[in-house]
Amino acid sequence: MKTFRCVCGNRLYFENTDCLQCGRKLGFLPGPLALAALEPAGKDRWTVLTPPDQGPHRFCRNSGDLDGCNWMIPVDEPEPYCLACRLNQVIPNLSKPGNRSLWIRIEKRKRRLVYDLRRLALPVIPKRSPEDEAGLAFAFLEDDPGELEFSDAHQSNHILTGHAHGLITINIAEADDLERERRRHELNEQQRTLLGHFRHESGHYYWDRLVAGGPLQDRIRAVFGDEREDYGEALSRYYRDGPRPDWQDGHVSAYASAHPWEDWAECWAHWLQITDTLETSVAIGLAAAEVLDGDVDERISHWVDLALKINLINRSLDQPDPYPFVLTTPVIDKLRLVEEVIRNSAFSP
Repeated sequence: MKTFRCVCGNRLYFENTDCLQCGRKLGFLPGPLALAALEPAGKDRWTVLTPPDQGPHRFCRNSGDLDGCNWMIPVDEPEPYCLACRLNQVIPNLSKPGNRSLWIRIEKRKRRLVYDLRRLALPVIPKRSPEDEAGLAFAFLEDDPGELEFSDAHQSNHILTGHAHGLITINIAEADDLERERRRHELNEQQRTLLGHFRHESGHYYWDRLVAGGPLQDRIRAVFGDEREDYGEALSRYYRDGPRPDWQDGHVSAYASAHPWEDWAECWAHWLQITDTLETSVAIGLAAAEVLDGDVDERISHWVDLALKINLINRSLDQPDPYPFVLTTPVIDKLRLVEEVIRNSAFSP
């Protein structure tokens, strides 16, 4: 994630809504991927001061009282919601105590995901109908929702985070740090984060969109394994017997060894995490800008060095390693293929 500059020169960060130096209102522009300094220009209209030549904008409907979004829309567009919020199919019942804070945490991570996807020039197209499998949508649901408004497809007492036919479902309990940590221990996972869920499930979506039936599918199948293996049976075996004993030799996580689809999604999530963190390291002066222009091997080399330093700093603070993974040669080969799919799928919306 890069940083930004206000018109007054103050450094700004992605989640900022006001400049602490000059007091100007801020809003994020998904077109140029920039946090903009604003001046009021009449009812529901704002003049963009930085970056230049953007035209008047208005805030997403989920801003204001809901405090759920700081993204903006050109005033000549008819959509009431920004690109990120248009992806929402279902949100939790915000009148239920505790749900609003969980939803706001979820929305912050979703916007980071959308930023990542747009920065990598991946298609981010809202799902138009249940039959539209090319589009992307999100459902943020809770166990035992009570009066939550939801469709027949989501009527369940236990919500599983996952992806199906372009719809990514996130159980809002994952936004509760204590509950998420409990599940991490229960499932014996090295890392379990809210943003990680978004990245992982987006990997399943982009498999369907960019890999299945595509020119690289045979090469990916040769490296990740044959995804035609029975998925339900593979997951049942994983949860019953645990990961294969040698999973660390060729998989980035234990869960990646469950099935080729999960292997792909885990590697996809790691590549998004790696590229985002490298951009952050450049933005805050921990790495030279040339890092972002290097090939896959150069970026991974920089990442391994950076991850080690971050882990060591955390240990000095008596905190767990933020990146407790080992990138073996087979895993790096898989990351190369993920990057190749992304590079060959550059998209201009």
